[in-house]
Amino acid sequence: MKIHSLRDMSQEELKQKRHELMEELFNLNMRRSLKELDNPLRLRTIHRDIARIETIFSEDKLGVRKIVDSPVSILDRPDDKGKKVKTEKEGE
Repeated sequence: MKIHSLRDMSQEELKQKRHELMEELFNLNMRRSLKELDNPLRLRTIHRDIARIETIFSEDKLGVRKIVDSPVSILDRPDDKGKKVKTEKEGE
């Protein structure tokens, strides 16, 4: 899955997708223990997709990039002193 398609998803959709991937990863790991994997590279792609989703959540939390339906935008986050951060347009 490409990162730009994940960035277009809402927060709830990302959580649902992460849950589905975690379930699929669990099932593949169980089948791997029984030596019954048809496509062992699928494990790698699932790990990477989960990491991409976690990166999007991390970026939103740190204020780097906003998730589509996140209630707080990057510019509305307070700085360390609790004051609203001014944009360039507001500062002029």
